[in-house]
Amino acid sequence: MAKPAYKRVLLKLSGEFMASDNGFGVDPTTAEQLAQQIKLAAEIGVDVGIVIGAGNIWRGGAAVARGMDRASADYMGMLGTVINALALQDALERIGVDTRVQTAIEIRQVAEPYIRRRAIRHLEKGRVVIFGAGTGNPFFTTDTAAALRAMEIGAEILLKATKVDGIYDDDPMTNQHATRFDHLSFIQALNMGLRVMDSTALSLCMDNDLPVMVFKLAPPDSLVRAVRGEPIGTMVSRR
Repeated sequence: MAKPAYKRVLLKLSGEFMASDNGFGVDPTTAEQLAQQIKLAAEIGVDVGIVIGAGNIWRGGAAVARGMDRASADYMGMLGTVINALALQDALERIGVDTRVQTAIEIRQVAEPYIRRRAIRHLEKGRVVIFGAGTGNPFFTTDTAAALRAMEIGAEILLKATKVDGIYDDDPMTNQHATRFDHLSFIQALNMGLRVMDSTALSLCMDNDLPVMVFKLAPPDSLVRAVRGEPIGTMVSRR
């Protein structure tokens, strides 16, 4: 089996990867399929940290548009990410992957509080670490949480899993003539407004020279191919 190109990665997942076809809730079968991909990457010696969103449980943006306080909506979203983190932990441990969940908001009955040095030690011991509750602060997305945690744990790359095979100049779901990029600089991605990640997260990666790969989480070996360094998505880097 080919050796990985990266020793430590941060995988950013949207909450939709935990849902069934309707896009909402947590589907145990879907969660197990996701867990199998993560297991393959861990088995070739990659330290895997994960940040997961909550779009399958809570849409804070929609609630704010209907008048909800932004901070309240964001805190509810953070709690949704903890639900997804616990569900993913269960799916991973059912297939034999030692896993820890750490949360930016303390919920000691169900998960460890986020402690950077402890997270790194878990990774060194071969455990998958799932970071829940975003950054612990409202007004920051899980994209920003992923960038922050990636740098804190010393990840060599941020892998952003999506439903499409990279970054396009338009939505490939609605425009069959959309052009796919193999590589972009951070400045290009920001200036073109491609919504790879939110601008805060992308700027944080740029300032700290943390490359981002955007790739499609399918077929079932896509994550292990990504950690081997295969060009299966779009790379965003300083140059």
